[in-house]
Amino acid sequence: MAEIKRRVPMHSPRSFLSRLGPLSKPGLLPWCATKHPGWSKLFLGSACEGNFTNVKTKKWQRGQKSQKKPSYIGPLDGSWQERLADIVTPLWRLSYEEQLKPVINGYRNKSTFSVNRGPDGNPKTVGYYLGTWRDRSIVCVRSNHLKNIPEKHNQVAQYYEVFLRQSPLEPCLLFHEGGYWRELIVRTNSQGHTMAIITFHPQELKQEQLGVQKEAIKKFFTTGPGAVCDLTSLYFQESTVTRCSHQQSPYQLLFGEPHLFEDLLGLKIRISPDAFFQINTAGAEVLYRTVGELSRVNSNTILLDICCGTGVIGLSLAQYASQILGIELVEQAVEDARWTAAFNGITNCEFHTGRAEKILPQLLKSKEDGQVIAVVNPARAGLHYQVVRAIRNCRAIHTLIFVSCKPHGEATRNIIELCCPPDSAKKLLGEPFVLRKAVPVDLFPHTPHCELVLLFTR
Repeated sequence: MAEIKRRVPMHSPRSFLSRLGPLSKPGLLPWCATKHPGWSKLFLGSACEGNFTNVKTKKWQRGQKSQKKPSYIGPLDGSWQERLADIVTPLWRLSYEEQLKPVINGYRNKSTFSVNRGPDGNPKTVGYYLGTWRDRSIVCVRSNHLKNIPEKHNQVAQYYEVFLRQSPLEPCLLFHEGGYWRELIVRTNSQGHTMAIITFHPQELKQEQLGVQKEAIKKFFTTGPGAVCDLTSLYFQESTVTRCSHQQSPYQLLFGEPHLFEDLLGLKIRISPDAFFQINTAGAEVLYRTVGELSRVNSNTILLDICCGTGVIGLSLAQYASQILGIELVEQAVEDARWTAAFNGITNCEFHTGRAEKILPQLLKSKEDGQVIAVVNPARAGLHYQVVRAIRNCRAIHTLIFVSCKPHGEATRNIIELCCPPDSAKKLLGEPFVLRKAVPVDLFPHTPHCELVLLFTR
């Protein structure tokens, strides 16, 4: 498993204690007879055999005029060993699998369920795809058995399927074939709150007809069979394309709270339906701590957070930096970042909405004489060439943290452009970066994927 801040212990505390054997020569210490509660059997048994015992004995005899028994004497039994283990290795009662972060099973805080024909041919099946479109072998299979999907997500998907099968409207399997009901997105937080987002192709329906369908799905999840899902909020989005942003077609809140909130790294984070947030909350804490350790921000540092999502990386490091500058394409995510900064009393942050390749060059012009550390966490498609060029050509950026969930492909091209010799033809004029360290963080147990954190300096 990739390094995730904890390392495999050589021995558990219990097995280590058992290897040391029984007490030996307790009479060598003058206070052994008093069974001093500050010393465990473990220490007495091992310390009595070495020079350390003689030194400590002499020091005790010289420093004490009379050998009075301490008033806090207690029994010398196995409870002391357990108490010591509780202080030094507080997780010793848990198996290593239980100690690991991120959690191994049910760790996803966001799941996207498709609608298509199941193995039995029913087109109103909710789950995940097997097969390929090219071979026309697509089958939609329920996800109840998948280890990374929480039970709550599967429950909402199951009841969405129940709703579809009683709805008179057909699902939209292919845009050109018609149909209406499409995918389901379920988001949850660590407090157990649940947001569901249903995508719907309006076809030629009028607003009045759309209203009937919105009321039907709302009633199903509030007072009908789906009420057992106990949704915190239900959103409805009309979409005629595969992926549709809030700006293209607004998310319509049918009932409940408009946002989810998450506690992360001492911050209260707001999450909108369209905002990016790492899908493994416990793993995200490990990831962001890793970024903070590698970046070494200080009070003279301007931290540039590119593709910042809800701004968690920058916000978690704001107390150590001079200023945080965040750039994010999704407007809802930027609104979340600004809310989070205000709620947590963080005043040295600015968040900008738009494409990084357009905002970054202008933003960096005023920072040429500063000490800038840049953090980039792009989507799988990697960074736009103009972003790479702006980073490369800004002399103030001396440290770069590159976080990638897909380090091959476009990310590899980005890395080459960041590290190659100056190239006037490509307008890569600044000094090249040097890759210093790579730290994998396992955010996706049971899959071959991980987040890779790369440290570059120049």
